[in-house]
Amino acid sequence: MNRNLRSLFFGALVFALSFSAAGCASTINKLKARDALNKGVNLYKNAQFDDAIEKFKLAKQLDPTLLNARLYLAAAYGGQYIPGAPSEENVRRGESAIAEYKEVLEIDPTNLSAVDGIGGILFNMGGQPYEPKKFDESRTYHLKHIQIKPDDPEPYYWVGVIDWTLAYRANRELRIAYNKTARRPIKDDEAFSGKLREEFLSTQGENIDQGIDELRKAIQLRPDYADAMAYLNLLYRQKADLATSDAERQQLLQAADELVDKVKEIKQKTL
Repeated sequence: MNRNLRSLFFGALVFALSFSAAGCASTINKLKARDALNKGVNLYKNAQFDDAIEKFKLAKQLDPTLLNARLYLAAAYGGQYIPGAPSEENVRRGESAIAEYKEVLEIDPTNLSAVDGIGGILFNMGGQPYEPKKFDESRTYHLKHIQIKPDDPEPYYWVGVIDWTLAYRANRELRIAYNKTARRPIKDDEAFSGKLREEFLSTQGENIDQGIDELRKAIQLRPDYADAMAYLNLLYRQKADLATSDAERQQLLQAADELVDKVKEIKQKTL
């Protein structure tokens, strides 16, 4: 064998051995990642979140393509998040969960576990202290779920819940602010009129109508969806506060009452 051929032969051999070693190392890392994931899952099921997080981090590091490690890591952070707790550590847990879920979506944009995970955490983060923007952002993820899988009733329900939450809070705040200076306070069971109605309509009219539409869709997909009916009842009552006539208001309140009866009927059947 001449010198040039010998050099080519040994060069190819070294490359092949290096490639084989790299492939072997990659396989070993993948196996180690799955072992770390399995151990983390067991810890997670026993509510040992801190230890589970370390295992999920290790699995993610060993095999960045292992989406379940990323999903469990996000869930573990989310499992430690306490809605309303003001500590920086608690807020960081919620933000860490969202960040991990977003990394999953960068790899798999249609991953519903990540979509729902972000939507759920943002909803919880928006409640205490009340942050409407968090609810708005949460809604975008539930709408994303609808785009990905429109035959699931749950995301329609959550859009309705968010729309009611925003409308209810705005309704209450308007009444409180008005009653502080009004000669004749507006009662809780009174509809808005004049400038109050215009303001409530301009800020919450679209939310109310959207929420009603989405909850109706949820019920179409699941006819016995009692929780969706309960929130549809509440949104009808918000809509009634925008009624321009007593007849319209009474019609909406009657529809709300009928839903309450329907919910009771469904609940009784499940007892």
